[in-house]
Amino acid sequence: MTAAVTGRRRLAGAGVVVRRRLLVAVPVLAATSMGMFALGAASPIDPAQQYAGAAAFTTSEENLAQIRANWGVDDPLPVQYARWVGNLLSGDLGWSTSRHEPVTSVLASRAGWTLLLVGTALALVLVASVLLGTLAAYRRGGWFDRALRAVAYAVQSMPVFWIGLAAIAVFALSLGWLPAGGLTDITATSTDPADVARHLVLPVTVLAISQAPWFVLFVRDAVAESLRDDHVLAARARGLPGRVVLFGHALRTALLPFLTLVGTHLPELVGGAVLVETVFSLPGLGAVTVEAALGADFPLLAATTLVTTVVVLTANLLTDLAYAAADPRVRLDD
Repeated sequence: MTAAVTGRRRLAGAGVVVRRRLLVAVPVLAATSMGMFALGAASPIDPAQQYAGAAAFTTSEENLAQIRANWGVDDPLPVQYARWVGNLLSGDLGWSTSRHEPVTSVLASRAGWTLLLVGTALALVLVASVLLGTLAAYRRGGWFDRALRAVAYAVQSMPVFWIGLAAIAVFALSLGWLPAGGLTDITATSTDPADVARHLVLPVTVLAISQAPWFVLFVRDAVAESLRDDHVLAARARGLPGRVVLFGHALRTALLPFLTLVGTHLPELVGGAVLVETVFSLPGLGAVTVEAALGADFPLLAATTLVTTVVVLTANLLTDLAYAAADPRVRLDD
């Protein structure tokens, strides 16, 4: 079979995987949105009073009723859901009652910062976990392996917000090396990339450290298991250098299931980003999600939840495609 034919078959198989994932994504998104509406209907918070704030104590019941009528919150739940889906399909995500602007504007101005935080932290985690986990597996049972596992288990038990507060106390307040929060200095009149990078050092590092134990331990165990495989032992018997055996044979085999771990662990990474953005006062989706939850801003909360679900589903799809690309034995069209 020629390479061109093989390439066309793999592209066709990739198309099958994409279609199957889309067929799964539709009911998942529908169930997620329905669940959000059910929770919103069960909430005891009156959105009209929440929107009015302190003025709700002096506003007449007729005005509050008019606000509810304008928003349609007294309509039956199926009617509200159908109206929301119709607006969603037309590109209208509603009006944010906590930010007092369209939800699409909130997402457009905040999503980029969250993607920057999550993407940078994920890249740092992947590089660090592959290097540290591989070295620990190669020196299995040694002092480095034992120390790395002890630190990983300790960090794994620490909440991400606690790690963030500890980092602020040490590196921002005590040592004064890095800023405690925000995206730029208070006196800044523009967004300078160097200033943004300096402010992101602590949040990115905290998010990466909070997620690293899972990846480090997984790589360590996978590489240690791979070092006992027949093809790795054969490479050693042929007299290949240790680094070639480790990185060219054992690590390559161990990274295949590692790709799956990345996709399945993304929801926890996004959840950690919400807490990190809150602790460090970053203007991302995490901060506005917390703000929307506290302010009963259902349109914004529904949109951020739906966006997060789409990101997770997309990551799972990319993981499947990457796994198949890394291992030619995997058939995409099975």
